[in-house]
Amino acid sequence: MTDLHEQRGLLARACRVAAARGLVDGILGHLSMRVDDERLLIRCRSDTDSGVAFTQPSDIRLIRFDGTEAAAGELDGYRVPNELAIHVETLLAQPHQRAVAHLHPAAVVAADLAGITLRPIYGAYDIAGARLARDGVPVYERAVLIRNPLLGKEMVAAMRGQPIVICRGHGITSAATSVQQAVLQAISLDALAKMSLRVRAAGGSLHDIDDRDWDDLPDLGPGFNVDAAWRYEVARIE
Repeated sequence: MTDLHEQRGLLARACRVAAARGLVDGILGHLSMRVDDERLLIRCRSDTDSGVAFTQPSDIRLIRFDGTEAAAGELDGYRVPNELAIHVETLLAQPHQRAVAHLHPAAVVAADLAGITLRPIYGAYDIAGARLARDGVPVYERAVLIRNPLLGKEMVAAMRGQPIVICRGHGITSAATSVQQAVLQAISLDALAKMSLRVRAAGGSLHDIDDRDWDDLPDLGPGFNVDAAWRYEVARIE
Protein backbone atom coordinates (compact mmCIF):
# COMPACT_ATOMS: atom_id res chain seq x y z
CA MET A 1 0.00 0.00 0.00
CA THR A 2 1.52 3.33 -1.04
CA ASP A 3 1.72 6.34 1.25
CA LEU A 4 -0.55 8.30 -1.10
CA HIS A 5 -3.13 5.51 -0.97
CA GLU A 6 -3.07 5.55 2.82
CA GLN A 7 -3.28 9.34 2.91
CA ARG A 8 -6.28 9.37 0.57
CA GLY A 9 -8.00 6.91 2.88
CA LEU A 10 -7.20 8.99 5.96
CA LEU A 11 -8.43 12.21 4.37
CA ALA A 12 -11.65 10.57 3.16
CA ARG A 13 -12.27 9.18 6.65
CA ALA A 14 -11.67 12.62 8.15
CA CYS A 15 -14.29 14.09 5.82
CA ARG A 16 -16.81 11.50 7.02
CA VAL A 17 -15.93 12.20 10.67
CA ALA A 18 -16.47 15.93 10.15
CA ALA A 19 -19.85 15.29 8.54
CA ALA A 20 -20.90 12.86 11.28
CA ARG A 21 -20.11 15.56 13.84
CA GLY A 22 -22.30 18.07 11.99
CA LEU A 23 -19.35 20.28 11.05
CA VAL A 24 -20.40 20.17 7.40
CA ASP A 25 -23.66 19.53 5.63
CA GLY A 26 -24.38 18.43 2.08
CA ILE A 27 -21.61 19.08 -0.40
CA LEU A 28 -20.04 22.07 1.37
CA GLY A 29 -16.65 21.95 3.09
CA HIS A 30 -13.33 20.35 2.19
CA LEU A 31 -10.15 19.01 3.77
CA SER A 32 -6.59 18.88 2.49
CA MET A 33 -3.20 17.44 3.37
CA ARG A 34 0.22 18.69 2.33
CA VAL A 35 2.28 16.10 0.43
CA ASP A 36 5.35 18.27 -0.13
CA ASP A 37 6.21 21.89 -0.93
CA GLU A 38 4.46 21.73 -4.30
CA ARG A 39 1.61 19.23 -3.94
CA LEU A 40 -1.39 18.53 -1.74
CA LEU A 41 -4.19 16.02 -1.51
CA ILE A 42 -7.64 17.60 -1.34
CA ARG A 43 -11.27 16.55 -1.46
CA CYS A 44 -12.55 17.40 -4.92
CA ARG A 45 -16.05 17.32 -6.41
CA SER A 46 -17.44 15.36 -9.32
CA ASP A 47 -20.76 15.37 -11.20
CA THR A 48 -21.82 12.36 -9.11
CA ASP A 49 -20.83 13.83 -5.74
CA SER A 50 -23.10 12.55 -2.94
CA GLY A 51 -21.79 14.90 -0.26
CA VAL A 52 -19.00 15.11 2.29
CA ALA A 53 -20.57 12.45 4.52
CA PHE A 54 -20.03 9.90 1.77
CA THR A 55 -16.49 10.82 0.78
CA GLN A 56 -14.41 7.96 -0.61
CA PRO A 57 -10.64 7.77 -1.19
CA SER A 58 -11.31 8.22 -4.92
CA ASP A 59 -12.67 11.72 -4.15
CA ILE A 60 -9.27 12.75 -2.78
CA ARG A 61 -7.13 14.04 -5.64
CA LEU A 62 -3.47 14.97 -5.92
CA ILE A 63 -2.94 18.51 -7.20
CA ARG A 64 -0.29 21.19 -7.32
CA PHE A 65 -0.58 24.35 -5.27
CA ASP A 66 -1.62 26.20 -8.44
CA GLY A 67 -4.69 23.95 -8.77
CA THR A 68 -3.47 21.83 -11.68
CA GLU A 69 -3.29 18.06 -11.50
CA ALA A 70 -0.06 16.70 -10.05
CA ALA A 71 -0.26 13.41 -11.95
CA ALA A 72 -1.95 12.30 -15.13
CA GLY A 73 -5.68 11.73 -14.68
CA GLU A 74 -5.94 13.20 -11.18
CA LEU A 75 -8.62 15.68 -12.27
CA ASP A 76 -10.39 13.48 -14.79
CA GLY A 77 -14.03 13.96 -13.86
CA TYR A 78 -13.14 16.05 -10.81
CA ARG A 79 -12.94 19.76 -9.99
CA VAL A 80 -10.88 21.41 -7.27
CA PRO A 81 -12.89 23.35 -4.64
CA ASN A 82 -13.75 26.95 -5.47
CA GLU A 83 -12.02 27.86 -2.22
CA LEU A 84 -8.72 26.14 -2.95
CA ALA A 85 -7.06 29.40 -1.90
CA ILE A 86 -8.01 28.70 1.72
CA HIS A 87 -5.82 25.62 1.73
CA VAL A 88 -2.96 26.91 -0.38
CA GLU A 89 -2.55 30.25 1.37
CA THR A 90 -2.82 28.69 4.83
CA LEU A 91 -0.19 26.05 4.03
CA LEU A 92 2.12 28.62 2.44
CA ALA A 93 1.84 30.97 5.43
CA GLN A 94 2.19 28.22 8.03
CA PRO A 95 4.79 25.79 6.66
CA HIS A 96 4.82 23.82 9.93
CA GLN A 97 1.18 22.84 9.37
CA ARG A 98 0.36 19.83 7.22
CA ALA A 99 -3.44 19.75 7.05
CA VAL A 100 -6.29 22.22 6.59
CA ALA A 101 -9.99 21.70 7.27
CA HIS A 102 -12.50 24.23 5.97
CA LEU A 103 -15.84 23.44 7.61
CA HIS A 104 -19.25 25.03 8.26
CA PRO A 105 -20.23 24.33 11.90
CA ALA A 106 -23.58 26.05 12.43
CA ALA A 107 -23.08 26.65 16.15
CA VAL A 108 -19.80 28.50 15.61
CA VAL A 109 -21.34 30.66 12.88
CA ALA A 110 -24.40 31.38 15.03
CA ALA A 111 -22.39 32.25 18.13
CA ASP A 112 -20.18 34.66 16.19
CA LEU A 113 -23.18 36.32 14.50
CA ALA A 114 -24.81 36.67 17.92
CA GLY A 115 -21.79 38.63 19.08
CA ILE A 116 -20.48 35.88 21.34
CA THR A 117 -16.71 35.84 21.62
CA LEU A 118 -15.57 32.27 22.11
CA ARG A 119 -13.52 32.15 25.27
CA PRO A 120 -12.43 29.40 27.72
CA ILE A 121 -15.63 29.35 29.79
CA TYR A 122 -14.91 25.80 30.96
CA GLY A 123 -11.84 23.82 31.90
CA ALA A 124 -11.66 20.06 32.50
CA TYR A 125 -14.86 19.59 30.47
CA ASP A 126 -12.58 19.86 27.42
CA ILE A 127 -9.04 20.94 28.24
CA ALA A 128 -7.91 20.93 24.60
CA GLY A 129 -10.86 23.14 23.64
CA ALA A 130 -10.24 25.53 26.52
CA ARG A 131 -6.58 25.86 25.54
CA LEU A 132 -7.60 26.51 21.93
CA ALA A 133 -9.65 29.52 23.07
CA ARG A 134 -7.35 30.79 25.81
CA ASP A 135 -5.69 33.46 23.65
CA GLY A 136 -8.91 34.25 21.79
CA VAL A 137 -10.24 32.80 18.55
CA PRO A 138 -9.53 35.14 15.62
CA VAL A 139 -12.29 36.15 13.22
CA TYR A 140 -12.11 36.93 9.51
CA GLU A 141 -14.91 39.47 9.26
CA ARG A 142 -15.84 39.08 5.58
CA ALA A 143 -18.62 36.64 4.68
CA VAL A 144 -17.22 35.99 1.21
CA LEU A 145 -16.45 32.94 -0.89
CA ILE A 146 -12.67 32.77 -0.56
CA ARG A 147 -12.01 31.91 -4.17
CA ASN A 148 -8.79 33.73 -5.01
CA PRO A 149 -5.33 34.19 -3.47
CA LEU A 150 -6.03 37.77 -2.37
CA LEU A 151 -9.00 36.71 -0.24
CA GLY A 152 -7.05 33.70 0.97
CA LYS A 153 -4.24 35.96 2.14
CA GLU A 154 -6.78 38.21 3.89
CA MET A 155 -8.16 35.24 5.80
CA VAL A 156 -4.66 34.06 6.74
CA ALA A 157 -3.77 37.55 7.97
CA ALA A 158 -6.86 37.49 10.19
CA MET A 159 -5.74 34.08 11.47
CA ARG A 160 -2.65 35.72 13.01
CA GLY A 161 -0.63 32.50 12.96
CA GLN A 162 -3.13 30.71 15.18
CA PRO A 163 -4.42 27.23 14.31
CA ILE A 164 -8.05 28.18 13.76
CA VAL A 165 -10.08 31.13 12.49
CA ILE A 166 -13.80 31.85 12.31
CA CYS A 167 -14.97 33.09 8.92
CA ARG A 168 -17.93 35.32 9.73
CA GLY A 169 -21.21 34.22 8.16
CA HIS A 170 -19.36 31.33 6.56
CA GLY A 171 -17.54 28.73 8.68
CA ILE A 172 -14.08 28.03 10.02
CA THR A 173 -10.61 27.12 8.87
CA SER A 174 -8.54 24.80 11.07
CA ALA A 175 -4.86 24.07 10.42
CA ALA A 176 -2.73 21.47 12.16
CA THR A 177 0.22 19.12 11.84
CA SER A 178 -2.18 16.27 11.03
CA VAL A 179 -5.61 15.98 9.47
CA GLN A 180 -6.82 14.26 12.63
CA GLN A 181 -5.85 17.23 14.77
CA ALA A 182 -7.34 19.71 12.28
CA VAL A 183 -10.73 18.02 12.60
CA LEU A 184 -10.48 17.52 16.37
CA GLN A 185 -9.77 21.24 16.80
CA ALA A 186 -12.94 21.97 14.86
CA ILE A 187 -14.92 19.56 17.05
CA SER A 188 -13.64 21.32 20.18
CA LEU A 189 -14.48 24.77 18.84
CA ASP A 190 -17.96 23.58 17.88
CA ALA A 191 -18.48 22.17 21.39
CA LEU A 192 -17.39 25.48 22.93
CA ALA A 193 -19.79 27.41 20.68
CA LYS A 194 -22.69 25.10 21.57
CA MET A 195 -22.00 25.46 25.29
CA SER A 196 -21.74 29.24 24.98
CA LEU A 197 -25.08 29.38 23.17
CA ARG A 198 -26.70 27.12 25.81
CA VAL A 199 -25.45 29.27 28.68
CA ARG A 200 -26.75 32.42 27.03
CA ALA A 201 -30.08 30.75 26.19
CA ALA A 202 -30.45 29.78 29.85
CA GLY A 203 -30.01 33.42 30.84
CA GLY A 204 -26.46 33.02 32.09
CA SER A 205 -23.36 35.13 31.48
CA LEU A 206 -20.12 33.92 29.96
CA HIS A 207 -16.95 34.24 32.02
CA ASP A 208 -13.42 32.95 31.53
CA ILE A 209 -12.30 30.33 34.01
CA ASP A 210 -10.15 31.59 36.88
CA ASP A 211 -6.50 32.21 35.96
CA ARG A 212 -5.32 29.97 38.81
CA ASP A 213 -7.15 26.99 37.28
CA TRP A 214 -4.77 26.80 34.31
CA ASP A 215 -2.02 25.32 36.48
CA ASP A 216 -4.25 22.30 37.07
CA LEU A 217 -5.37 21.89 33.47
CA PRO A 218 -2.36 20.06 32.02
CA ASP A 219 -1.74 19.22 28.41
CA LEU A 220 -2.60 15.52 28.38
CA GLY A 221 -0.45 14.92 25.31
CA PRO A 222 -1.10 13.65 21.78
CA GLY A 223 -1.70 10.09 22.92
CA PHE A 224 -4.88 11.24 24.66
CA ASN A 225 -5.79 14.47 22.86
CA VAL A 226 -5.30 13.13 19.34
CA ASP A 227 -4.75 9.37 19.13
CA ALA A 228 -7.43 8.21 21.60
CA ALA A 229 -9.86 10.94 20.57
CA TRP A 230 -9.45 10.01 16.90
CA ARG A 231 -10.02 6.32 17.55
CA TYR A 232 -13.34 7.26 19.10
CA GLU A 233 -14.34 9.45 16.16
CA VAL A 234 -13.53 6.67 13.68
CA ALA A 235 -15.41 4.10 15.78
CA ARG A 236 -18.49 6.35 15.71
CA ILE A 237 -18.70 6.22 11.93
CA GLU A 238 -17.47 2.68 11.32
